[in-house]
Amino acid sequence: MAQTGNLFGDEKGGGAREVRGRPPHGILPGQNIGTLIKDKKIWSRSDDIDAGQIQPASLDLRLGKKAYRIRASFLPGYDKVSDKIEDLTLHEINLTEGAVLETGCVYLVELMETLNLPSSISGLANPKSSTGRIDVFTRLITDRATEFDRVEAGYAGPLYAEISPRTFSILVRAGSSLNQIRFRRGGPKSSDAELRSLQSEQQLIKRSDGDIDIDQGIALSIDLIGDGKSHLVGYRAKRHVGLIDVDKAGMQDPKEFWEPIYVNETRSIILDPNEFYILASKEPVHVPPHFAAEMTPFNPLVGEFRVHYAGFFDPGFGHDKAGGEGARAVLEVRSHEVPFILTDGQIIGRLIYERLTEVPERIYGRDIGSNYQRQGLKLSKHFKEWK
Repeated sequence: MAQTGNLFGDEKGGGAREVRGRPPHGILPGQNIGTLIKDKKIWSRSDDIDAGQIQPASLDLRLGKKAYRIRASFLPGYDKVSDKIEDLTLHEINLTEGAVLETGCVYLVELMETLNLPSSISGLANPKSSTGRIDVFTRLITDRATEFDRVEAGYAGPLYAEISPRTFSILVRAGSSLNQIRFRRGGPKSSDAELRSLQSEQQLIKRSDGDIDIDQGIALSIDLIGDGKSHLVGYRAKRHVGLIDVDKAGMQDPKEFWEPIYVNETRSIILDPNEFYILASKEPVHVPPHFAAEMTPFNPLVGEFRVHYAGFFDPGFGHDKAGGEGARAVLEVRSHEVPFILTDGQIIGRLIYERLTEVPERIYGRDIGSNYQRQGLKLSKHFKEWK
């Protein structure tokens, strides 16, 4: 049953309110994830879970010591993942000292973290922002799963990552983190009526014309004008370039990996099939500390493209008290089978907000040294500043 009462909660005291003595529904903040770890509901089969893995409303997951190059992606259905590995494996790779995962290949890695969740807690996984921005497609798999990136309430068992680099080959090692998981206790996401109230109270997004589109989420549009100075509107990934070490920040020259895209007279861009683009939203985004947000997939009936592999926005993203005044959403964009034209201001995705069970002890931004707090159009942390 959905929570009732004050949608916004009390920033000093918490997010959702407890109803009739039951724990509140919503996304678990970092301190609640810490409690699950302490109670051995989340544990590691290798090294202890590091405090640095705990984000404001999610947990970074780490690669284990073995990777399997597999013939094809799969869902285990009624089986355990381990029962499928032998039939699908082409070869085994030791990640202890690091190994290269090649573009166009599919890999399966058992993660260090294992779950023994309470019956009231489920999970939802997504690539980390830096993973999506280098076009690495990764999904979480559990035993007997019928969906990717979903962990059923009460799940007890290992976690696996399916990894497929699409544009750049990557260097990973045991302990590298490519995806993250949120934990939820019951409860639906915010309704459109709640989003309208939240927009009025907290200004979730900013638009110069004040025209906010809320329909199964709050709409974001594409910016193909730029800042009026550099006229830069995006980047297109180059092919056949160097290797990216996923654990090293600020090491790569962006000009070796990316072509800049500038505004044109038509204020539009043609997406070439199977090419990868980094673009940005026109609207700055704000996630209040007692909420988390997620970018939902674009309606496939409206366009032949996919936006945003990494759909999680942490509590405090773009929040002024955390050192930001709204931050634009950086979008990982791909066309599918045919060329597709995007025009400035076209809707490219929708943000869904969900309350937390309580305000996190740390929020996105200065508290945790976040890479993208005050971002405009920005490449992943692996690259030096463009000069």
